[in-house]
Amino acid sequence: MAMNALWVEIDGERLVPALQGAMEKLDSAGGELVLDFSAVHRLDPGALGALERLAGIAGDKAVKVVLRGVTVDIYKVLKLAKLAPRFSFLS
Repeated sequence: MAMNALWVEIDGERLVPALQGAMEKLDSAGGELVLDFSAVHRLDPGALGALERLAGIAGDKAVKVVLRGVTVDIYKVLKLAKLAPRFSFLS
């Protein structure tokens, strides 16, 4: 059976609310949620907390979360916060 991914563009200026909105869409994600991080240039502690919650909820619901368009700097922050292994990445 084909799996359809849900695609969500993340607003870099309103990162935490965008991530909270993505959490609400996990039930309709169909097994995969793709978050477009092209407009995200920095992560603050609130955004890291929201990403950690998102990863936890997605794991509980068996939804794969894919981050697309992540910059090297954002990836380094996710790696330092030990969150990188909880996501898949697309360039």
